[in-house]
Amino acid sequence: MSKRLLTALDYPQADNLNLNDEKTFRTVIVWLEVNKIRNAPPNVVNFLKNTNSRDWDRVYTEYKQQISCPVFETKLEELHWLLGYAVQLEARSNKSKYLKHAVENLQKTNVPSVVAENSLDKLDFSSKEFTDGINGLAKILKIVPHSDPFVTLRAVRKVVTKRMAPDCVANPQKYILTGTPFPIQEADLGFDLGDPVLNQAAKILRMIYIQDLRELQTRANELIVAIQCITANPKTDTKLGKVGF
Repeated sequence: MSKRLLTALDYPQADNLNLNDEKTFRTVIVWLEVNKIRNAPPNVVNFLKNTNSRDWDRVYTEYKQQISCPVFETKLEELHWLLGYAVQLEARSNKSKYLKHAVENLQKTNVPSVVAENSLDKLDFSSKEFTDGINGLAKILKIVPHSDPFVTLRAVRKVVTKRMAPDCVANPQKYILTGTPFPIQEADLGFDLGDPVLNQAAKILRMIYIQDLRELQTRANELIVAIQCITANPKTDTKLGKVGF
């Protein structure tokens, strides 16, 4: 990947470089700063050009701090970041040159025509017919329509997936909630909004939030169990595991 970025930046003989060689690495860093990045003051650049200096690594560390280069484990990772940074600067300075190659600016003749087979792809989601259809479906499902038809559609999807799935229809007793209803009217909100209607709405929102939080916790527990099933498998090779990045 580093050699591909060097080629994109027009680095001389980018395909024949040994980036593991210290002198080659230093030479590439100097070339990037002089020709692409251009951020260091002249005295730093002159010092970096002396790739045989014993203090080169010290000055290079200060240079990385000046351009906010993250800390990496290897110099090749640092080089890859610097190359990406140089590519960004090159693209910004020659914006008009590269914009013509952007996806949105490509000629439509170069894009293969795709015939949509799904009738939903032909719907006009901003039309009155779409809004009326969603509201009509919500009325059938006894859902209060929202001013935004997409919000109503999400509510319809939630009811259909949770109450009208094949297993729900075949075994409704498994999904019908039983037990004593939560006394939401007597529940303590913990604060007073000064309006009984707002207090009631706040209680409902709190119940919905708690329900979503419990569902998230359940999914997290299921994920942990699934991972434990893998790691506890005698066939799992723990030597292949990696900590950190």
